[in-house]
Amino acid sequence: MADEEPVDPKKYLEERCKPQCVKPLYEYEKCIKRVEADDTGHKHCTGQYFDYWSCIDKCVAPKLFEKLK
Repeated sequence: MADEEPVDPKKYLEERCKPQCVKPLYEYEKCIKRVEADDTGHKHCTGQYFDYWSCIDKCVAPKLFEKLK
């Protein structure tokens, strides 16, 4: 057991939480389609991207820290 490589449960938990964050993902994808035609480079979807990952992090955090105790 000491020779085994440790496994990071965060990636697994993120995948399990993604279905709970469909709305922020939809808003992010909608923004991407909206700014595709922007040639100036001034429009971006950073806010929507961080909203999506914030949703995932809020779902993952309690489960992850439970495993670390």
